Amino acid sequence: MGTKKSKLSFKKKVGYTILTLVVFMFISAALKIYEDVLASNITLPENSKGYVYVGTRLTMDQNRKNWKESGLFRNLDAFVRVIKVLGFEGKIKPGRYEVKPSTSNYNLIRLMASGRQTPIDITFKYAERKDDLIKFWSGLLEADSNELSALLNDASLFEDIGIDTMNSISIFIPNTYNFYWNTPAEDLLLRMKKEYQLFWNNERKTKAAALNLTNQQVSILASIVQKETYQKAEMPIVAGVYYNRLKKGMPFQADPTILYAINDKSIKRVAGAMLQIESPFNTYKYSGLIPGPICVPSVQAIDAVLNLQKHNYVYFCAKEDFSGFHNFASSFSQHQLNARKYQRELNRRGIR
Repeated sequence: MGTKKSKLSFKKKVGYTILTLVVFMFISAALKIYEDVLASNITLPENSKGYVYVGTRLTMDQNRKNWKESGLFRNLDAFVRVIKVLGFEGKIKPGRYEVKPSTSNYNLIRLMASGRQTPIDITFKYAERKDDLIKFWSGLLEADSNELSALLNDASLFEDIGIDTMNSISIFIPNTYNFYWNTPAEDLLLRMKKEYQLFWNNERKTKAAALNLTNQQVSILASIVQKETYQKAEMPIVAGVYYNRLKKGMPFQADPTILYAINDKSIKRVAGAMLQIESPFNTYKYSGLIPGPICVPSVQAIDAVLNLQKHNYVYFCAKEDFSGFHNFASSFSQHQLNARKYQRELNRRGIR
């Protein structure tokens, strides 16, 4: 009897041990599943948020490399493994997805599969050349810089709004815009065309027509005004000077157009041989409007042209106090007096 009881007791112990191991393995597996699937896998400070990007033309391995470099994942291998195990490989949509410290792999994967990405508010203020424009937008959106460059130089894209490729940057009206990160280059430009057409409403078109200027010509003139003064109160006066010169057939003699032609940021004073540079942007050699804008003008500069101040001034020169304001003159003799005061101050300050 004792032997039978011993054997029975041993079997129970073995059974309990096996059961304990099975329960332990089940709990371990459940914990592992919970950790991989349902637990937070994002390393962010409390109450903060970050963004995970899925590239449109990238493979899983390429996206994985970018995710690793982002430093957002506690366990990136687990994230990729869950994608495969749950059958979402090939179902994840490109975009920019918001994550929080509590975001689990499962929630993020479902979000990526749904395509419910978070849009970006982009405040565009200024660009001087197409290269600046391309760098700005391709740095914030997935839009390819080469495609953007090609499209900005595609005449067929702008002919319906009366814009040529020398003026294509003027379709970008400074403002804050809402975009999805994976917006392609063509969609970006089509959106900007739409915004340009909305900006040029009937009121602005009527004002441009009253000046005998096209929208494109207003943007060109506004770009010079933009570069000549950052004082908003002066913009309509400066616009009036250039409009008077345009009507009289006088060359603009605008230093910013020379600087644009030379494209050297280190130049502080325009003089001498610079004025003889061969360029359609040399307003000392050629009269009339330049072929295109020398920057993307602000809304204030555009409206300053449309609401330019009517006066007899055809000259202006920076004030010698370096306040950013200007002295205006209707006669060359008065302008010379103003210019000498400014030049003396330049010399005194050692600005060459």
